[in-house]
Amino acid sequence: MRLDKYLCETADLTRSLAKRAVRREEVRVDGEVVKDPSTHVDETSDVNWLGQSLVLTGPRYLMMNKPTGVECTSHSSHYPTLHDLIDLPNAERLHPAGRLDVETTGLVFLTDDGQWSHRVTSPRHASAKVYRATLAEPVEGRAAEKAMQSFADGLLLKGDSKPTRPAELHMLTPRDARLTIHEGKYHQVRRMFAAIGNRVETLHRESIGPVQLDPGLAPGECRMLRPDEIQCF
Repeated sequence: MRLDKYLCETADLTRSLAKRAVRREEVRVDGEVVKDPSTHVDETSDVNWLGQSLVLTGPRYLMMNKPTGVECTSHSSHYPTLHDLIDLPNAERLHPAGRLDVETTGLVFLTDDGQWSHRVTSPRHASAKVYRATLAEPVEGRAAEKAMQSFADGLLLKGDSKPTRPAELHMLTPRDARLTIHEGKYHQVRRMFAAIGNRVETLHRESIGPVQLDPGLAPGECRMLRPDEIQCF
């Protein structure tokens, strides 16, 4: 990796500022001042800028148990963000691979690997997402059968031109549902229940693809994904 790119990745500098820092002789590599921004460095290099040792991070893959009242955005003026809950260097470089709205809880992946994130969220891969929903109105008997069939057939949501992909709805109790979807439309689960005349009161994502939310994670906690979990996508 070029030295100026390394500085961009580790010191959050623009490319022009990184080049300027090198030319001002502010950067040392393995103890020696380096003046050429194109100098090759790697993870074994000891890079120091203005007395600060720089460490290359990434790619990183995390799962979080997102609590309610937290936004999956980089900047927010109303609610805390996922980054406020992460105690890692350069946490701002991590982005959610599939978002949840502010009131929805449960599994969120965060990564700085754009290609992996795309595989998780791409409609082509159709990763199954499982949600647990508490409904405002009970759904039972023939109404439950009709709802499950409607979800399986696909629903045309307000504002959309195409119906949703087939989804699997299971009523665990008259007001407690588990729903598996294979896409990620805007507020999709809430809109699907609205389409059958109901309202979601609480919503929790249990899994994405074969990866389930770690039951040991309290709301707001995160952990690194294991290699086998990363390789699921």
